[in-house]
Amino acid sequence: MARTIALIAHDAKKDEMVNFALNHQPLLSRYHLIATGTTGKRIKDATKLEIETMASGSLGGDVQIAAKVVAGEVIATIFLIDPLNAQPHEPDIQALLRICNLHLVPLATNLATAEAIANSFAQSLVAHLIFNPVSGNGNGQQDLEFIKQILEPHLHLEVHLTSPDIDPRELAEQAIAQDADLIIASGGDGTISAVAGAVIGTDIPLGVIPRGTANAFSMALGITQQINQLRRACEIILAGKVRTIDAALCNNLPLILLAGIGYEAETIEKADREAKNRWGSLAYIMAGWRQLDEQQLFEAEIEIAGEIRTFQAGAITIANAAPPTSVLAQGIGEVVVDDGLLDITIATVDNKLQAVTTLLGMLGAALIRTNAGLDNVVHLRSPKVKISANPIQKVVLDGEIIGNTPLEIECLPQSLKVFAPVPQTKNDKQ
Repeated sequence: MARTIALIAHDAKKDEMVNFALNHQPLLSRYHLIATGTTGKRIKDATKLEIETMASGSLGGDVQIAAKVVAGEVIATIFLIDPLNAQPHEPDIQALLRICNLHLVPLATNLATAEAIANSFAQSLVAHLIFNPVSGNGNGQQDLEFIKQILEPHLHLEVHLTSPDIDPRELAEQAIAQDADLIIASGGDGTISAVAGAVIGTDIPLGVIPRGTANAFSMALGITQQINQLRRACEIILAGKVRTIDAALCNNLPLILLAGIGYEAETIEKADREAKNRWGSLAYIMAGWRQLDEQQLFEAEIEIAGEIRTFQAGAITIANAAPPTSVLAQGIGEVVVDDGLLDITIATVDNKLQAVTTLLGMLGAALIRTNAGLDNVVHLRSPKVKISANPIQKVVLDGEIIGNTPLEIECLPQSLKVFAPVPQTKNDKQ
């Protein structure tokens, strides 16, 4: 936990430490605080700050703090000493001073230096990194250490690990409650979507460090590249350029990429974790090829602006953002992430050959950003849509199966701030 400030004070300086905490309560509330026993209790009683208390100084609380410095958990120590009348039972600063010097942790010993640290931290950004250790097929621990190596010199970084029992959205909500300056999600599209769900509608920007199988959201925003992907994503965050884009709600669940009905949902379900670990993104292609033999047409009712239209469909995709590789979202050749509209693509195919031809046509249209003009593909745009299907169809949302039709999706224009490269215009490319 590299967002921790340690507080220690000799008996004669405890009042000064309490006053310091009172004066800097808004700043200190953004950090995890630890303190020796009596000092921590005095600050707790006088403020609304949450403090993890160690043993008292006379019983080795300063040694416990020194151990946390060694472990890399402490970013600053404030130890207000009494240089003239320190008592024999009070902690000696020499051991802690040596440890802080060895590990390059700033140590304040009086109010003047404590104020200097406070002023410095007031200008620093506090970032919460929500990290899924099992995303993708790389080494999660190595990835995390690499990310920390790049970000920690520039940000006060607190790392939260997801698990089957710890939801990424809950971690993001906790970070928001702790006044995070920015929140970073590292994992696949499911992890990033869950974190974004908490950030939508706030002024807190979202950093994205893609480590999943598809990484469609980061590809759509120009973050993903094959070489030095983690480094590039970190550098984009540190560059500080923020794009404000649309998001959406699908059956009251956050949507940042797309929802798929029929073919895409069945394909995602077939590409299980074992296949993705073994084959990476090829797992989706293999699953999709198998699904072409099994996909059945269904009757879809699509309601837009009070008007209901009926289609025979094999696949329906409702996209907020999508890279060219999300072929089924490319009804018009390009999904715009900040236009306030959802892109609805309905595809109907009668056989596997027609399906392959259609997919290739849509991929080509996506790559050159133009309408494919396919007879068996319908494209609609709307800020809101309701869809039902007969028979009932599975629904995938941002890479995760969420249930079945019917569904209702509403665009939330300009509701999500993301660290991302500035998109090129046509003039830039010429």
